[in-house]
Amino acid sequence: MGPSKQIRILLLNEMEKLEKTLFRVEQAVRIGTRVQGEGRGSAERTVLRRALMLKRDIQLRREAAALRAASRFELQFRLGPTLQGKAVTVHTNYPLPGAAFHRDKFRPWTGSTRRAERMTRTSTAPFTSSRRAPSTTTSCRDFPCNLMIGCYLLQCPVVTDRNEKSGGGYIVVDPILRVGADDRVLPLDCVTLQTFLAKCLGPVDEWESRLRVAKEAGYNMIHLTPLQTLGESRSCYSLANQLELNPDFSRPNKKYTWDDVGQLVQKLKKEWDMLCITDVVYNHTAANSQWIQEHPESAYNLANSPHLKPAWVLDRALWHLSCDVAAGRYRDRGVPALIENDHHMHCLRKIIWEDVFPKIQLWEFFQVDVYKAVEQFRGLLTQGNREAATPPGAQRHLEIIQDPEYRRLGCAVDMDLALATFIPHNNGPAAMDECCDWFRKRIEELNAEKRQLVNSHQEQAVNCILGNVFYERLAGHGPKLGPITRKDPLVTRYFTFPFEDSSLSAEEAVVHLPQKACFLMAHNGWVMGDDPLRNFAEPGSNVYLRRELICWGDSVKLRYGRTPEDCPYLWAHMRKYTEITATHFQGVRLDNCHSTPLHVAEYMLDAARRLQPNLYVVAELFTGSEELDNIFVTRLGISSLIREAMSAHNSHEEGRLVYRYGGEPVGSFVQPCLRPLMPAIAHALFMDITHDNECPIVHRSAYDALPSATIVSMACCASGSTRGYDELVPHQVCLDFSGGRRAVLHQVEPGASPSDTGEVNFQSGILAARRAINTLHQELGAGGFLQARRGVSTALTSRPSCAAGVRGPGGRGHCAVTRHSPSSHQSVVAVCRTAFRNPKTSFYSKEVPQMCIPGKIEEVVLEARTIERNAKPYKKDEKCINGMPNVTVETREHIQLHESKIVKQAGITTKGPNEYIQEIEFENLSPGSVIIFRVSLDPHAQVAVGILRNHLTQFSPHFKAGSLVVDNSDPILKVPFASIASRLTLAELNQVLYRCEAEEREDGGGCYDVPRWAPLKYAGLQGLMSVLAEIRPKNDLGHPFCDNLRAGDWMIDYVSSRLVSRSGAVAEVGKWLQAVFFYLKQIPRYLIPCYFDAVLIGTYTTLLDTAWKQMSSFVQNGSTFVKHLSLGSVQMCGVGKFPCLPRLSPALPDVPYRLNEVTREQEQCCVSLAAGLPHFSSGIFRCWGRDTFIALRGLLLLTGRYVEARNIILAFAGTLRHGLIPNLLGEGTCARYNCRDAVWWWLQCIQDYCSLVPGGLDLLRCPVARLYPTDDSAPLPAGTVDQPLFEVIQEALQRHLQGIQFRERNAGPQIDRNMKDEGFNITAGVDEETGFVYGGNRFNCGTWMDKMGESDRARNRGIPATPRHGFSVALIEDGSAVEIVGLSKSAVRWLRDLARKNIFPYREVTVNRHGKAEKVSYEEWDRRIQDHFEKLFYVSEDPADPNEKNPELVHKRGIYKDSYGASSPWCDYQLRPNFAIAMVVAPELFTAEKAWKALAMAEEKLLGPLGMRTLDPDDMVYCGVYDNALDNDNYNLAKGFNYHQGPEWLWPVGYFLRAKLYFSKLMGPETNAKTIFLVKNVLSRHYVHLERSPWKGLPELTNEHGQHCPFSCETQAWSIATVLETLYDL
Repeated sequence: MGPSKQIRILLLNEMEKLEKTLFRVEQAVRIGTRVQGEGRGSAERTVLRRALMLKRDIQLRREAAALRAASRFELQFRLGPTLQGKAVTVHTNYPLPGAAFHRDKFRPWTGSTRRAERMTRTSTAPFTSSRRAPSTTTSCRDFPCNLMIGCYLLQCPVVTDRNEKSGGGYIVVDPILRVGADDRVLPLDCVTLQTFLAKCLGPVDEWESRLRVAKEAGYNMIHLTPLQTLGESRSCYSLANQLELNPDFSRPNKKYTWDDVGQLVQKLKKEWDMLCITDVVYNHTAANSQWIQEHPESAYNLANSPHLKPAWVLDRALWHLSCDVAAGRYRDRGVPALIENDHHMHCLRKIIWEDVFPKIQLWEFFQVDVYKAVEQFRGLLTQGNREAATPPGAQRHLEIIQDPEYRRLGCAVDMDLALATFIPHNNGPAAMDECCDWFRKRIEELNAEKRQLVNSHQEQAVNCILGNVFYERLAGHGPKLGPITRKDPLVTRYFTFPFEDSSLSAEEAVVHLPQKACFLMAHNGWVMGDDPLRNFAEPGSNVYLRRELICWGDSVKLRYGRTPEDCPYLWAHMRKYTEITATHFQGVRLDNCHSTPLHVAEYMLDAARRLQPNLYVVAELFTGSEELDNIFVTRLGISSLIREAMSAHNSHEEGRLVYRYGGEPVGSFVQPCLRPLMPAIAHALFMDITHDNECPIVHRSAYDALPSATIVSMACCASGSTRGYDELVPHQVCLDFSGGRRAVLHQVEPGASPSDTGEVNFQSGILAARRAINTLHQELGAGGFLQARRGVSTALTSRPSCAAGVRGPGGRGHCAVTRHSPSSHQSVVAVCRTAFRNPKTSFYSKEVPQMCIPGKIEEVVLEARTIERNAKPYKKDEKCINGMPNVTVETREHIQLHESKIVKQAGITTKGPNEYIQEIEFENLSPGSVIIFRVSLDPHAQVAVGILRNHLTQFSPHFKAGSLVVDNSDPILKVPFASIASRLTLAELNQVLYRCEAEEREDGGGCYDVPRWAPLKYAGLQGLMSVLAEIRPKNDLGHPFCDNLRAGDWMIDYVSSRLVSRSGAVAEVGKWLQAVFFYLKQIPRYLIPCYFDAVLIGTYTTLLDTAWKQMSSFVQNGSTFVKHLSLGSVQMCGVGKFPCLPRLSPALPDVPYRLNEVTREQEQCCVSLAAGLPHFSSGIFRCWGRDTFIALRGLLLLTGRYVEARNIILAFAGTLRHGLIPNLLGEGTCARYNCRDAVWWWLQCIQDYCSLVPGGLDLLRCPVARLYPTDDSAPLPAGTVDQPLFEVIQEALQRHLQGIQFRERNAGPQIDRNMKDEGFNITAGVDEETGFVYGGNRFNCGTWMDKMGESDRARNRGIPATPRHGFSVALIEDGSAVEIVGLSKSAVRWLRDLARKNIFPYREVTVNRHGKAEKVSYEEWDRRIQDHFEKLFYVSEDPADPNEKNPELVHKRGIYKDSYGASSPWCDYQLRPNFAIAMVVAPELFTAEKAWKALAMAEEKLLGPLGMRTLDPDDMVYCGVYDNALDNDNYNLAKGFNYHQGPEWLWPVGYFLRAKLYFSKLMGPETNAKTIFLVKNVLSRHYVHLERSPWKGLPELTNEHGQHCPFSCETQAWSIATVLETLYDL
């Protein structure tokens, strides 16, 4: 059995926003494996970005919605709810084979366009199990491009059927890194990187010897800082020439080239198994770069960026101030050259405000010359141009228009607007002067506003200047530069000035000379807390003016523009630089990524990946926000983000970072092969120290180097360090020294002495331990140790949120990190004692807390202690960068526990059943020490896990690894579970999978109650699976559900014992689970949640397959949505301890029987259909006539459960009384015959059965055991009086035509405590003229809208909220509910047609009227309804319609009445959803055009997210929130009186959508296509609810706008059924 393909699914939604969410699909290959079909030279691998964009209405760039894909993974795109029904085309910039990649060139993916009906099956696929994968998918495998390899991004513009873009996203695919002569794979999590300062390496021919220490120390990747020619400052990142190799790397007699570097890099890759990456710097170049002088347009200068002129003037003024302070000119005013205290700072602030700002008058760059503006205005007034001026708009006001050249007083105003605003009273001189005065005042006001604005900029500038001075000269952690000089000025200059100093006024004149201004260039830097997506040098930013830039005075900021055409030389130059780098290196580090323009980095990395498809891209990114990080990661395809352990302030935080940056929790759930693409964090390159940060020895201590390095190496991600850390160099390896070449360290020399500064060996610093932890890091990454945890005993036996870094009195600085293999269940536990403070000067207790490690310690992988040795104290060497010779580590590797010098003793104890713990006591775990254990399960548990995994292989090949086959297991385990499950009937599956609390209590049990949480929704497996489905994707091992599993076997025993106690195949399932759970109980408690889940997933999915195999082809071949809805049939249809249905005729074949456990006699055990869970699930309230027959077609007929459907139809037929079937069945003997519509729903189901079931017409001749042969007879035993069904049908029709009138038996509070006495009087009949069924009275409810008032306080008790009743025309007036009229029309039409074919033996009904027998044929009855329906029910759009009796009550036209002839006439005109039922069952009653308009009105007014509003929101009594507990004075609301007066019921949606589908076909193809889209869109919301609901059903109703209603049944039979019927029609 091969490994399962990993499939991730991304739902595409219209206008979906995923801008700041990262999705990652991780690299799946291991060391030594190759990906089948991966051609390293293939055209597909030469591409960087593959894209999907979904856009509609507006462009929504989901630039940060990255999906990190990987080898051996398949990514599938499926339509989300908002795209249902559309023809969707996925566009990509993935090139065709052999074509070049262009980021902005998109094409449709071949085969990606699907018509709506074909997409439905995949768009609703679930994410719970790979076993549910639909047969038709829209996935990458369908398209020419393959996303299974490479380091790609995928951006997908998905274009809908109207050519509208509907969103977009990127997919980040890991690079496949390869090392060695055999090109074996280096997984990202195995990377161990070391940074080298390239300028310290010396000539190229010496590099190999200097780099060898990295190889010997176990690193597999080298990061070299830039190798290009450096600028004057000698800073590693200030490059003078990006295309030239640093001449320092050559010798006088030998010039080395990039090819020489490339050859060395290849040698390291092939022979040393090491990859090399280097930096790329796109933001700036050295100020002394020759090429920038030749192409000044490449920098931000005062010629191409005149908005910087005010900032430049301020910068020069500060330079002159600095020179004057250095010369002592301000000593008398309190500012000497050496600034030493706050008084000096205060005086400096005063000088800037009093001398500098008034002198440079920066506000003038933003103001208007008042005199010139007024004179211009006067001239225009005099010329009479004011008559042509456009009057000012309501929102237009006179404003200053900034001078684009930023000249002093060069700004202007809109003179047309001024002329329209300031209008003289006449043409006289006085009026003109007055008008000009008003204009002058307005200009002065505007200038004052600008001055105020500039003043605020100056305030910020002063604060930033003084903050900079304080840091550089006064702060204890600052460089303390000393006196102000020209070399160390007051502040770093923001701009270059390549000319000789002169007066400030003379220098300012230069800015207006383009040939010179172009050389006044802005330096680069960074802005604390700035928006990284904003370019701080562009117009609109005041960073330079406000002095907010932390400036790098050796580099100038590069100005790319938006496209290469904006600055051709710069783009070409930097592209060549990129290509040189990509040619010779396997990866790049994006320096200062957060300040790099995204579009520039995209362009450059595209060029790099054309040459190096599997380019490894790491980046330093300081956005301050994970969401902003994601934008860069997704747009640029960053493989790893650099993260630093130095950011941790204690050992606890350091341990937390390990868990944060990689690995699943120990004991994580096994995720299914097919699952949704979940948001994730960017892959990390976790470093103990980066080269541009201060030395940790300064901030912590030398003793902390080893434990912190070990903690970092235990992270389940890439790890790294910087050269000098391992050697314990006690200072930062300077990035910007100006001396000559400086070598770091020579080759490893075993005989080197501690005081030898030029050579190192494994006694130097922590090198020996570094080799061990690097080797371990790679082994863990390659060996599948994917799970990580801070801590040991608490993490593995209790909640995973427990802390692991133990701190406090007596235990300061302990941190334990665990890496765990989920297949072998081996663990590696590192216990580290950090030393953030020097142990020589700080107190550390010798007492170390005892540690408990579950399992058996196989060996001590490493124990190491930081110690001092006899050597000279550290002295900084002038030639070589040297470490501390007097500190080293004492290491011992791969020893037995008893050989340890750190562990005092180890004991074995138990914790709970089968929980073996090793208790460790330490004696020498001193600060700076680490000990790493390799731990396995105890032998007994290891065998149990192996056997358990073996039995799980029948469900998933994932468990093959680590499985163990044994012969002595329980015999039942030798039978495949699928074989056992196949013996279950659907009724038995109801017991195994479902059964809510009330159902289970009827059998003497109940649902499992999870302590500190809640009871499960079901006693069956679905109750458990619903919880696990929530916690599994998030690995929420701290959930009370998991706590309960770890704490004891109660839940495990409940699952199996509940089934074993039953009989037959159900008990066999229980025995199989019991046998499997025997092994589950023997494994460590921390593993039980994941294996319990694995067992349940396997059995659950097998049981679902079993259920579907017993259903119809519609289900078996249907979509996942259809399949999961069909499970509502299993959920609702079951057999309880007591039969719910009356006994069927003994003459009827295929009736199920069982042995009654009490009487020991055979009894019928027919399936009954619950109305809803949990409220209508058991006892007399389980079966309702109306609910049963509304739901029966969808839940039983469409699913192929024909025998069960037949039995239910015949059982209710046997209860016919007064021509009605019961509403509340009550096993037939406690039935209530108080509804008018149930009998018509029953007749509709008989019709559906006959038309849908093969040989269905035989049903008409099936024997019906009449419980009540006459209205007044006592209930008779089954078989006493049998009649064929057709006679029962005839009786029902005859009784209605004759007229029904009776009083309910046992009338009074004993059967209904709320109903008034008159309400127990039941009437029904058929109007002689119209053929409409009518009935009811003002105190009872005869239709599904049957809410009876219950509140005495509101005085509505005994009053029906929605009576929908009336009387015959012969009496007072007709009262006919529209759906009953439609159902009766359907029944009469059907019987008419059967009679014509001689299938139904009756063509007419005989009734007694006025003492005479009168015959009414079905043909005539049908004709009467047909002739009168639309005439009496349709509310015409013509106000003068003569058929309208009450035009004054009409408030909406073009609709169908909810009833006709109600005793309260206004009720007829209420817009409700019931007419759609009549449209579905009797569409011939409706004119297509009228029906379509009525449906449109219903869609607008009644359609909600899930259900249909039961009343028009415009109605005065509408209220959409149902609260049955509320009792107040409000007549319309108290005690839920508004049950059907607004809340959104789900089952009518099915009929509404089916009606839309039917009539849309009559309206034309275009209308039909739009309707299909609507239907799918609505249904997709039901699918989402179905998937998310723990009940796995659709609710009875929701409150307004789809809000959850706590008083609703959480899953309702008719809700599921009618949605399933809609899918059947679709």
